[in-house]
Amino acid sequence: MYETNHTFPPGVIADIQERASEGRYVIRGMGARRRVPMFDDLLLLTASASRYPLEGYRERCETGTVLGTRNASEPVVLEIPITIAGMSFGALSAGAKEALGRAASEVGTSTTTGDGGMTPEERNSSETLVYQCLPSRYGFNPADLRKADAVEVVLGQGAKPGGGGMLLGQKVGSRVASLRTLPEGIDQRSASRHPDWTGPDDLRIKIEEIREVTGHRVPVYIKIGATRVDHDVKLAVAAGADVVVVDGMQGGTAATQEAFIEHTGVPTLAAVRQASDALADLGLTGEVQLVVSGGIRSGADVAKALALGADAVSLGVASLIAMGCNSPTATGPDGEVLDVADDYRRMGTRPGDCHHCHTGLCPVGIATQEADLEARLDPGAAATRIANYLRSMAMEVTMLARACGKSDVHRLEPEDLVALTIEAAAMARVPLAGTSWIPGTTR
Repeated sequence: MYETNHTFPPGVIADIQERASEGRYVIRGMGARRRVPMFDDLLLLTASASRYPLEGYRERCETGTVLGTRNASEPVVLEIPITIAGMSFGALSAGAKEALGRAASEVGTSTTTGDGGMTPEERNSSETLVYQCLPSRYGFNPADLRKADAVEVVLGQGAKPGGGGMLLGQKVGSRVASLRTLPEGIDQRSASRHPDWTGPDDLRIKIEEIREVTGHRVPVYIKIGATRVDHDVKLAVAAGADVVVVDGMQGGTAATQEAFIEHTGVPTLAAVRQASDALADLGLTGEVQLVVSGGIRSGADVAKALALGADAVSLGVASLIAMGCNSPTATGPDGEVLDVADDYRRMGTRPGDCHHCHTGLCPVGIATQEADLEARLDPGAAATRIANYLRSMAMEVTMLARACGKSDVHRLEPEDLVALTIEAAAMARVPLAGTSWIPGTTR
């Protein structure tokens, strides 16, 4: 009987042979597929004798969240601590962007533009819209900047920290090309860093320019891909950030090299505690807010992130799945239900396992610019699904917070957590379950 070769298993052999044949590396969408320590490796310590739980039907648990209180005259006020992350028009269809805005508005939270600028549909459908400033500056202009409710300066993304954006030519249709001032049908690769600064001092100048354009009205977020989190958070704060957004390695993307997705950055679980501790070191906990993203899927994930020091979380891939990503069916233009399994098979994948966002052939009309595929997504129905998902997550967070004896989800704290593995305990800096041991800090 042959033993498995752990260095060269069948998947690695197939990858080497494909590279040898084609002379290229793998590009794909979505996020990391490898197993890393995550929020599932933590447990909440709910109340019993030492603490009293709150009664769900009679005692309130607040979810209101305010972001950007440090400098902005009009901080972002949300009903729930769950936001929608930046995903561009181009990577997503116009209908998908509209659905995200409508859903976020319905539940009282924010959505984010992504690379490629602000579309009228997105602005009109989003009660609270965060406008991203990325290295590419595609579609970025002062007029839209003044329409924003917050500005997010993107230094990095969890799926590809240190790498630029990518939009393959099949998704650069006429409208996308016009918005980004690009030739139609040609691959677009964004710069990996901003062209007009090389460090935090230059970044401070850029932030001041943004504040002047917006009349010091809206908050300025700085988003980093989780790598050297402690130093990056402190430098972002020194540059003047009102809110720091930290995106863990499980964060998704429409298209990038698989080497980035699987082999760079640190897990979200490690990043949130590092970021929270960095703000605590500066004495700015509560003054500078922390938003965490990358692989957030459930209310339990949200509760644990808040307990570790986040003020809010941001969803990307999960919100797309809620609207129908990876579904085996779609809705045709006449309202008929379509079985799209064959469309997945033609891309070399299947429903529930698709990561082919980069191809522009999304069978359910989300990650595409093809008119016939876009017609399979009803923005209204998609918005309802996303809103239902966000509400269920918010209810789950309050249920867990009440069980911990908290009347506000923002009162969850590290003391409410234990870890199931040594790795998770070390990353989150909470005790291993059944012990008082925090690996790396105590005996």
